[in-house]
Amino acid sequence: MKHNNYEVAHVIQRFGDEFVKKHHPNTWTTRTLNALQICRTAALGGHKERCDHCEKIRMSYNSCRNRHCPKCQGLKQAFWIEDVSKRIIDTKYFHVVFTVPEQLNTICLLDSKRFYSILFTSVWQSLRTFGYTHYGVESGALAILHTWGQNLSLHPHIHCLVPAAGIDLLGDMKKISKKGKYLYPVKKLSIEFRSNMMKRLKKQLKVNNQLTKHQSLIDKVWAKDWVVYCEPSFADADRVIKYLGQYTHRVAISNHRIQNITKSFVSFFYKDYKDNGRQKPTKLKGVEFLRRFSMHILPKGFVKVRYYGILSNRYTKQTAMYRKPPKMVIDNETSQQRILRLTGFDIYKCPFCKKGHMHTIEIIPKIRSPVRFLYTIN
Repeated sequence: MKHNNYEVAHVIQRFGDEFVKKHHPNTWTTRTLNALQICRTAALGGHKERCDHCEKIRMSYNSCRNRHCPKCQGLKQAFWIEDVSKRIIDTKYFHVVFTVPEQLNTICLLDSKRFYSILFTSVWQSLRTFGYTHYGVESGALAILHTWGQNLSLHPHIHCLVPAAGIDLLGDMKKISKKGKYLYPVKKLSIEFRSNMMKRLKKQLKVNNQLTKHQSLIDKVWAKDWVVYCEPSFADADRVIKYLGQYTHRVAISNHRIQNITKSFVSFFYKDYKDNGRQKPTKLKGVEFLRRFSMHILPKGFVKVRYYGILSNRYTKQTAMYRKPPKMVIDNETSQQRILRLTGFDIYKCPFCKKGHMHTIEIIPKIRSPVRFLYTIN
């Protein structure tokens, strides 16, 4: 795939004003889009560096650090993988994916924060119930919310890593699953999940006086067969963490998938899972691209990675002996040193001569940017 150096930031710069005028996004959405378009630009300030070998100068601008920014997730992912390795239980794990029917997207868009909260609660309640009914234990889960499909459509689903272990009523750790190959009957788990989710949604709609309006949709979704997907167990905790790291810090679309930006359209690649995951090109009008992208901007303060059951802080003492000791403990380690240790990338090494090291010679304060900010239209 050829990389053309197009970014989500470029899409915002080109189509942002038109998107705001047409769709009237809320303040939180426009603030997020503004942050993404000025990431690593003079608007955020930075510093000037000089190589101690070749004397060349480099300008380094600050990152926005927004969790929806495609450019700000790599280091966060590396740090998260190491941090979570200190609390994960050393056992086999199952990857379980809970997906809701697309008809519920209408309900989701009414109040996404409430909808996603109900989704998390329903997923964990289903897993917890099956842990007790099938093995008599308090089980656990590390749950991660994703809201998108490959074409930026709304596709809420939760990835769960479920340990093949639990704590029984006597407080002892007990292995669960059938020879490490089978956890729960997914058809029954799907029915349980549907029941938990729909009961909570109906209750919420009733509280908001919206149940009558959406009753026919609710009835259709109740009648559908829901699907919960479960992969066989992984070999060990280290592999689980690295695998899960691919999911924790993804955003709706990464920059390398964007192929071209014209006056009206944005072309990008998507993975067609109906055709063995092949990469295929597609395009959307620029405003439609931003409308879809904005659907995946999570509500302010919403937690998208959650720990349940024996993976939560409540069971820290009981599970301490089942966790692997950290591979390396370094006192007073700087962020730059940690980056080098985890990724092998030396941010101080000169990118020009590859021999010297860059040293800061001037701090650049935040300045007025040539980028025109988006504003919410009331």
